Amino acid sequence: MSLSDDDISEDETLTTARTEQFSKLFCELEDCREDEQMQKIKEMNGLIDEMDEEEFESIFTIELFDTIYRMIEEKTLSWRNATLLLKHVGCCKVLKKIELFSFDDSLLSERMKEMIIDENEKKKEEKNEKHLIDLCECYLLLNRWPSSEMDSIYVPCLLKVALKKDETEEAQKEVEMALLALSNIGNWEIEQELYLNEITEIIRYHQEHHNLTRLAYQSAWQFLIKRFYWDKSLEEVIVNELHFSKEAARELEDLSKSVDWKRKEEEKGEREAKNVLVIERWFDVIYEFLYSNTLWNEELAGLINCIVQVLRASRGNHKDIRNGCLDSLRCASEKRDMEIDDMLKSGAVDAVLEEMNQSTLGDDILWNCLIFFLNISERLNEKKDDEKEASKRKLIKRKMFEKMEEEGFEDSVFRLCHCKLMGKDYYSLMFRPFNFLFFF
Repeated sequence: MSLSDDDISEDETLTTARTEQFSKLFCELEDCREDEQMQKIKEMNGLIDEMDEEEFESIFTIELFDTIYRMIEEKTLSWRNATLLLKHVGCCKVLKKIELFSFDDSLLSERMKEMIIDENEKKKEEKNEKHLIDLCECYLLLNRWPSSEMDSIYVPCLLKVALKKDETEEAQKEVEMALLALSNIGNWEIEQELYLNEITEIIRYHQEHHNLTRLAYQSAWQFLIKRFYWDKSLEEVIVNELHFSKEAARELEDLSKSVDWKRKEEEKGEREAKNVLVIERWFDVIYEFLYSNTLWNEELAGLINCIVQVLRASRGNHKDIRNGCLDSLRCASEKRDMEIDDMLKSGAVDAVLEEMNQSTLGDDILWNCLIFFLNISERLNEKKDDEKEASKRKLIKRKMFEKMEEEGFEDSVFRLCHCKLMGKDYYSLMFRPFNFLFFF
């Protein structure tokens, strides 16, 4: 349904009102007492919650971060209040998946980096642990690419916070913030002695006592799975000791029960909207896990089944989750050790065919679907000694392509298959999804 001119005008007016109100409050900070500053920052944080990506990027420029740096240096803005603002900005940036590069290039980023190093080098009796924690969280949440040179500082610092077992609301918020910040570290290799025992203890303790929030638990896994990308020795811990597939499936099932999938995202309440964000983040982790993992087992088959259920439930009003499901299924179909029977039993083939029948099919979704069917087709072609099983697979493949022929997509898959047979790299076309349709 298209928006009317009145709707667009009203939306633009609200956007302008938010950004202007934020700028007005920000300009007033220098002339306020600390308690008044805090109140204004709380109002500003409320406005940030309502901002979309375009508004967010228009406000949080290098110039604004440099101004905050100047205000802190001139002591017209206290670190306490600056932290209240900056942590909230960082959280919104991470949860809304906003690609904000302005902080990385700001004077404030460099100054924070220096302060983290300086505070860490102080003697134990002189060190302000709370200040160091705040600096590490702000730096990690706001940076697009946090410096890997300081892993030995902020990883142990924030894991110490995350190891708290107090289940009070305040403690849970502190743990959630620390783990969310750690989850924003890129997927580079970190020495195991800096994190493995601690993050393993955090995950295991939650599995027994359920002391973490949904977001905190997801963030703990996100931090660990990012290490898996470079360090394949983690596979035994992740798969067989901590049971990632089983845990991810359980979390998705529980979170799905709290979401009214028929309700549009803008109509959801605050708690339901947060659960949707956590589901989206789980699919980021699941994709990275599937990409790095080499072990196919019963628990992974259960996760695939859960992904199919979420795909069907999210169809219509939750594009990001739908894309996450299809990314994951396509990635799973590419695994050498993928069990085709598990994929068939999960209903993945039917679910992906149903996606291709949607009128809102986009280039990225079509690409995932076509690669998925190419991979499934290849596995169905594998020779089986059991004639009954071979006949069954042949029937499945025929039905699959008959369905695709009905929808008009069989030629696309044929061209992809031909590309592969001719030794052409169809993955290099991933960022130009429809080029393969006209390859020959």
